Amino acid sequence: MLSNSEHRAGGRRTKRPTWPRRTNRRRNPVPLALPSHQHHWLCASAFPFQPASRCLCPCGRVPFLYNHRQGPAFPSLLYQLLVRCHGRRISGATAALPLPSSLFPFASCSALPPSPPMAHPRGGVCPLLSLAVSLALLCGGADAALRELEVGYYARTCPGAEEIVRGVMARALSREPRSVASVMRLQFHDCFVNGCDGSVLMDATPTVPGEKEALSNINSLRSFEVVDQVKEALEEHCPGVVSCADIIVMASRDAVVLTGGPRWDVRLGREDSLTASQEDSDNIMPSPRANASTLIRLFAGYNLTITDLVALSGSHSIGQARCFSIVFRLYNQSGSGRPDPHMDPAYRAKLDALCPLGGDEEVTGGMDATPIVFDNQYFKDLVHLRGFLNSDQTLFSDNAGTRQVVAKFSEDQDAFFRAFADGMVKMGELQNPRKGEIRRNCRVANGSPSPRHKQVLLVQSLVQDY
Repeated sequence: MLSNSEHRAGGRRTKRPTWPRRTNRRRNPVPLALPSHQHHWLCASAFPFQPASRCLCPCGRVPFLYNHRQGPAFPSLLYQLLVRCHGRRISGATAALPLPSSLFPFASCSALPPSPPMAHPRGGVCPLLSLAVSLALLCGGADAALRELEVGYYARTCPGAEEIVRGVMARALSREPRSVASVMRLQFHDCFVNGCDGSVLMDATPTVPGEKEALSNINSLRSFEVVDQVKEALEEHCPGVVSCADIIVMASRDAVVLTGGPRWDVRLGREDSLTASQEDSDNIMPSPRANASTLIRLFAGYNLTITDLVALSGSHSIGQARCFSIVFRLYNQSGSGRPDPHMDPAYRAKLDALCPLGGDEEVTGGMDATPIVFDNQYFKDLVHLRGFLNSDQTLFSDNAGTRQVVAKFSEDQDAFFRAFADGMVKMGELQNPRKGEIRRNCRVANGSPSPRHKQVLLVQSLVQDY
């Protein structure tokens, strides 16, 4: 009989692979969020790993295998793990995720496009995933099947849904122009954390902190009430049909159109998540201090190109940001005690007046010279070293690849509009493979007390105590 530390693989007695102990190792991996319409999907469960033939899968293509702040994030020997093989047949790989090619009945690894290994975010190369797993084709299943998204998804179940969303967004724009920019930003913060599942809208509970409390979101993301208004209007028209995740995608598109940007068709049919994770958001979302290399690596993990990165950063063409996000650029860039050298002196003087050292860091400023108009002024400002955020200016100042795209968009607004629309569609197809629901209230999962209901219960409790 085999002991607990051994298992059978190919008729041989072999030792179970073990992981080095890590005090900061996360217990749960970030679930996969990759486009649903590209390449091949597999699901890991319980089959002995066969190392004879491998398919190279760069760690950068599988972002949930590690997080960029804490290193590798392997939770256990056997776990539910989705992977996409995007590589070639090799042997003896030392810098990638090895997968048994024998489990690809529809194509051999050699038939897949080659992709070189990616460097680990903390330096060096990505570690091998050497453990006993089973790989089976992801052909369905309530907990893992990716939903088919389509244009006009609500044409029969909720006719006029997109028009209702557009109407609410237009009224929000007339009341407060900044609000629509805030709504548009929700799509990035939602989709990059476990897929486009509306989790960013969920309020925290006493036991589970939500994504709103994440470092990149707290006191930054706003206009959740606009999404509430859209949801209320849709619930009156067709109760329980339109997901909050789809509302974010539709409202983001309308925010761009209403401020002068391009229009694109949105693919709909998402479900809402049952939970949210502040930890996942903290581990994934980039800091305003991020440099171009960090951003390129992050976006590549979601199969988004350098052009996608630069185009989607153009969302900062509208809206404002806080002094909190730039004081280090003005007074202590990279710990030097000096301002960022990649900043126009006149623009720096303007920001010094807006955000004095020791002043109120909640004060906001426009992220380009035309903060209520969606145009390519943002890129013109970057070329002239007038980027508000470090993560914006770095796209022109620190990387030749992104600099070339910034320069192109600064001269060709139509090219920017086309690339932005394409990037938003691709980002909108990042999915959470877990089974979800259609929330009745975007802030809480169905079956949970709503914030208003909690207030009623509190009042009733106080009255009874009195």
